[in-house]
Amino acid sequence: MDEITENDKLMAALCYPIVVVMSVIILVTESMRSRPFQKYHAVQALVLWAVIFVVLFVISCLTFGLGFFLYFIAWLVLLWPAYKAYQGEYFEVPVITDFIKKQGWVA
Repeated sequence: MDEITENDKLMAALCYPIVVVMSVIILVTESMRSRPFQKYHAVQALVLWAVIFVVLFVISCLTFGLGFFLYFIAWLVLLWPAYKAYQGEYFEVPVITDFIKKQGWVA
């Protein structure tokens, strides 16, 4: 496995707070996509945010706007995975990491 560089850590950490921009950049740029650490966190962050968006959209529809407040809270909470990625750690998000590995999106 490739050594995790400082650039890998930074790019992976940025996937969580600015998920769509950084994850898409990583996944479409060949030199970044070929870095396993960056790809792992880009895919994990993208799927995690998609799940959070759907859940909070449903909550928002059912509670007349509470989901939008919870979206802001979720963004703050997801600074923790960004911190862990910047430390150079592969970590698992329950259910989501298993799902992306079974789909073959990450190793």
